[in-house]
Amino acid sequence: MEKTGVQKLASVLKVLVTITFICNILALFQLPTLVVSRGEPGVLMDLLRHPVAFWLSYYPDFLFLVAECGIYDWVLYGFLFFCGVCTAVILWQARRVLDTILAGNTFTFENAANMRRAAVCCFLISAAALGRTVWGLCFYRSLMPLLTYNALFVPIFLMAGLLCMVMSALFRQAAELKAENDLTI
Repeated sequence: MEKTGVQKLASVLKVLVTITFICNILALFQLPTLVVSRGEPGVLMDLLRHPVAFWLSYYPDFLFLVAECGIYDWVLYGFLFFCGVCTAVILWQARRVLDTILAGNTFTFENAANMRRAAVCCFLISAAALGRTVWGLCFYRSLMPLLTYNALFVPIFLMAGLLCMVMSALFRQAAELKAENDLTI
């Protein structure tokens, strides 16, 4: 059986989503180093060039630097880690939806549940970004946090969550119609 155009596109998207998922997981493991190093170019380049040697030589210093981290570093780490985990869940749900498309069984209740889970994660990221923005407003006593990516994440992930909820409802309604149609025949 030859693949349709949608299935060919879904197979390409699945490869891209899988690569993004793997990069997301790898970034989660490197997150403590990136936060503690505060984005210093020399430290980041050493990490990217020789990750194993970097960890072996940097580990004693890393523990010392973690002890010196302030509240800003811990809030940043918590926010990025939480958003990274939610993003991993969203990407995994996307893979599951693409799997059903590749199988030729798109309109299922499983896809509706997958989209609902992705929507919840989008809403959680939006709430975390709102929390970090409010925290930044209080911490800095300035309006500058309103000009950061955190403030931008709030409406973007809120709209993404709403879009996922609409798609979840569409998948559920299509699955109900398909089940009813299968019973009619």
